[in-house]
Amino acid sequence: MHAILSLFLIVLPVFLVVGAGYATVRTKIFPDAGIDALVRFATGIAVPVLLFRAIYRLDLGAVLVPEHLASFYIGAVTAFVGGIFLSRKIWGRRPGESVAVGFCALFSNTVLLGVPIMTRAYGEEALAPAFAIIAFHAPFGYLVGIMTMEFSRRDGAPIGVALRRTARAMFHNELTLGIAAGFALNLAGVPLPEPVTATINMISAAALPVALFALGGVLTRYRLRAELGEAGMVAALSLLLHPFIAWVLSAHVFGLPIEFVRASVVIAAMPTGVNGYVFAAMYDRAIGTSASTVLLGTAASVFTITIWLALLGGAAL
Repeated sequence: MHAILSLFLIVLPVFLVVGAGYATVRTKIFPDAGIDALVRFATGIAVPVLLFRAIYRLDLGAVLVPEHLASFYIGAVTAFVGGIFLSRKIWGRRPGESVAVGFCALFSNTVLLGVPIMTRAYGEEALAPAFAIIAFHAPFGYLVGIMTMEFSRRDGAPIGVALRRTARAMFHNELTLGIAAGFALNLAGVPLPEPVTATINMISAAALPVALFALGGVLTRYRLRAELGEAGMVAALSLLLHPFIAWVLSAHVFGLPIEFVRASVVIAAMPTGVNGYVFAAMYDRAIGTSASTVLLGTAASVFTITIWLALLGGAAL
């Protein structure tokens, strides 16, 4: 019990920052209108710079391990398919709605929660395998989600339009651009001058605290709705099934080193990110369930992440 409590205290500060954003906006100490500016700074500038720095520094040959990526993404796709199937069979959702529900099980909050929790639990040196997963997360998630949506709904777009929409969603955002720039300069071996590096480090230092606080503020705009059973199902797929598959594959099928197992499982154990709601709103499908899933999953993950850390042998700090 003492070990579980210690792990809980490692996870808790991350969620306390989220809670601070939620509480201060809810009580109007911090203006709701200011949250949009924080989100824009975090997702449009600071987090892309953080991801650029991380990918630029990576030893790509050491961390781009196919079995490691497979452990995470096989679990993600399984949760996605499971969400679609259960949504249709149990809740009687139409095809497009079920894809929106499944997308919430597919798209984990890998950056805003995954990175700070990995750092708290295992230190910054443990982040390299996590960033190997994160580098492909948004492009992969949107590719799978948008193509499945377009092929499943009756009013879906023609294949050419669907492909253009997929490419726009994957590459017309700052996070993907930051990752792509990091890969380009890393592979080209381009050195950065010290003033540029110092600037990048300063902006990166602000990324996660600002993003976590802004996430809390954004959550005040969502409400738990009537679809709590379905939202709970999606949360279970995200918080339990996905990391379980990642653990079985990385530790027992592929026999990866512990640093890769930790990254696969912990990043897989993250709840649905706000992108789950954004995707649902983009197609006007299952918006209420998506909003409930973001709230319910984020709240429940405080405890489920603690359990996964315990099963992984605790924290390294």
